[in-house]
Amino acid sequence: MDGLKIRVPDVPAYLAMPQACGANTAPIAFAEVYLALQNGTVDAQENPLTTIEAKKFYEVQTNIALTGHIVDHLNTVVSQTTWASLSDEDKVIFSEVMQEAAERATNIIKEREDALVQTFKDKGINVTEVDKASFEAAVLENKPVESLGYRQADWEAIKAIQSGS
Repeated sequence: MDGLKIRVPDVPAYLAMPQACGANTAPIAFAEVYLALQNGTVDAQENPLTTIEAKKFYEVQTNIALTGHIVDHLNTVVSQTTWASLSDEDKVIFSEVMQEAAERATNIIKEREDALVQTFKDKGINVTEVDKASFEAAVLENKPVESLGYRQADWEAIKAIQSGS
């Protein structure tokens, strides 16, 4: 990625990977990404496959690298007042339903992204699988989590969740 001009959100966690790989990051407004790719203002952009499809970025890009470098999440937040008003039984039910909904949503996203890989290949996009372990090691060597203002212990906790430990 040395010298590649890539649009990423101006957020440390999003900037880490391209900067660690030698890319030049460009903080272009999301609404301008298609045009920026089309006219060569940037060479690349960083988004989930579902966004690439929805915004038709595949029309103005020829390559997709499946780095998996960002995994987002959605939180369910309940006010302390509302939570306190629930019975213990309702708290258990609520928690179980939210966990089930989260697992279902995760599975739907994974299935959709898996299907999009073939969709993009069918459109003539060069889709590249990345050796994620060596990719992660290279990025962390150049951009340790502490350099982004995060704690190593938090990184380790996230990794443990991902591996099911």
